[in-house]
Amino acid sequence: MPKANELTPDETPAAEAASLADEAQRVLADAAKQIEAAVQQGLEQLRAQSRVAADAASQQIEDASEYVSEQVRSRPLAATGLALGVGVVIGLLLAQQTRR
Repeated sequence: MPKANELTPDETPAAEAASLADEAQRVLADAAKQIEAAVQQGLEQLRAQSRVAADAASQQIEDASEYVSEQVRSRPLAATGLALGVGVVIGLLLAQQTRR
């Protein structure tokens, strides 16, 4: 039996420090797992939201493409003139850029 002023091996400062270090490692490991789970959940939500947004954008592009196609079919000369005009404007802008 240890004397009153003697420490048992479980009560030594080194043992207490090791015990505290083990507990700190457990706490940090648990915190890391919780953070990882939260990040994974956030990524899953972001993926779901981005899929919805991508689907909506895809539908809008498809609708716009269909509208433009209808307009070109109904007014082919106007569409040709518009395309020619846009081409001329782009050509003039590019020509000005090369002169500078």
